[in-house]
Amino acid sequence: MGDFALLADGFATALNPVYLLYALLGVTVGTAVGVLPGIGPAMTVALLLPLTYTLEPEAALIMFAGIYYGGMYGGSTTSILLNTPGESASIITALEGNAMARAGRGAAALATAAIGSFVAGTIGTLLLTLLAPRLAELAVGLGPRDFVALMVVAFLTVAAVLGGSPARGLASLGLGLFIGLMGTDTLTGQQRFTFGLPALADGIDVVVVAVGFFAVGEALLVAARMRRGPLPLVPVSGSWFTRADLRRSWPAWLRGSLVGFPVGTIPAGGADVATFLSYGLERKVSRRKGEFGKGAIEGVAGPEAANNAAAAGVLVPLLTLGLPTSATAAVILVAFQSYGIDPGPTLFVDEGPLVWALVASLYVGNLLLLVLNLPLARVWVKLLQIPRPYLYAGILTFAALGSYSVGASTTDLVLLFLLGLVGWVMRVHGFPVAPAVIGLILGPLAEENLRRALQISQGDLTTLVASPFTVVVYSSLVVLLAASAWLKRRARRLGETVLATAHADDAPVKAGAERETT
Repeated sequence: MGDFALLADGFATALNPVYLLYALLGVTVGTAVGVLPGIGPAMTVALLLPLTYTLEPEAALIMFAGIYYGGMYGGSTTSILLNTPGESASIITALEGNAMARAGRGAAALATAAIGSFVAGTIGTLLLTLLAPRLAELAVGLGPRDFVALMVVAFLTVAAVLGGSPARGLASLGLGLFIGLMGTDTLTGQQRFTFGLPALADGIDVVVVAVGFFAVGEALLVAARMRRGPLPLVPVSGSWFTRADLRRSWPAWLRGSLVGFPVGTIPAGGADVATFLSYGLERKVSRRKGEFGKGAIEGVAGPEAANNAAAAGVLVPLLTLGLPTSATAAVILVAFQSYGIDPGPTLFVDEGPLVWALVASLYVGNLLLLVLNLPLARVWVKLLQIPRPYLYAGILTFAALGSYSVGASTTDLVLLFLLGLVGWVMRVHGFPVAPAVIGLILGPLAEENLRRALQISQGDLTTLVASPFTVVVYSSLVVLLAASAWLKRRARRLGETVLATAHADDAPVKAGAERETT
């Protein structure tokens, strides 16, 4: 009952009118960026990171969490009405939802997506509430060598799973580690990887790197591949949500939640894998297999639930171990560190009021999102009328202003756009950006713990594998990599099967499938 008492205190904070306003702002912005194809929550949170220099931690983190959840919701609108998934996790929703919309059942598709997202988000947040404190209690006694083991797991699993190939993921990780170790060594006072440039003596601010890789790089990529001409919008029509729809949807919501949450907690590819696995499960258990590919409501309900449950699952390792398993989680970790807060085993003790306010805000944000998405679908679609050149010019302008505000230095602006070009090149050639940012964030922490462990053992390398915890972690790493590879391969096969049976006019869906998640 102690956790629920703390959660009640968190609700008292989250329902404060000021923080409630930030939650509303976050879910509104998140829904908007979810609706706009190519602008995801990771890019948006990165773009707003400079706000951490002016806002209180509670306000900023509540807003960022709202953006994260809102982005999961908003992607369903364009997937259903435009057949254009804003995120790769919405590909399945585009296939079945758009078929429903063309058949005159767009309103029912939007309703099952919104209600399913609410149900799954609430279930996922409840599981987060129950599991995260227990996991943190188990991890409190970890030492430096144990944290080194956890960092190795984070590096290898994220690099191997995110992206088109493990080799490219590891190359991206290496780039992040290189940037993270750039600057003056705090132990020896020597400069590393600065190329003799005084501007790099203090390293590159992680906010500048995150904004450059995510916001500038993504904006350049999407602008370069900008779609021309009017978007073929399917009008919202048909009955809203009948009892028959409810009977078919609620089992899929529950199954999707149970698939998505555990997949989100491990580096297995995130919501993308969860949605394809959920869709495969729905096809297998359905009594109406002939409807799939033609507008099966279960094909919208299950994957949308899995999408949002995975978003809650991602927060478990982030808050309890400080390990991000997705691109958005990596940027939120940067936000924590901007306030001098290191997520990990002691977070629930050291920053209890903040963490429980954040968890409570997830419940509140889910409810706000349901209210925003059910009646306002037509309003969100109006955002697609914003001229794309203005939109991406605005993104680049805000990125420049935010990065300049970090240190009021023109050097940061030069670095911002150089890193943005690097991020664009990485995307063009299939290198995932998330491992680079994770290496940048966790690299210095891994080095610090490695040095501390070797100092304690007087340079004995065997100490890194000498504790029972490290043996369990490294053994689990092998299992985790195998499980992640199997899940990703299965999801890919399901995706290939689904896209192969799609209609010829579903080209935007195929294009979304080929675009790699950052």
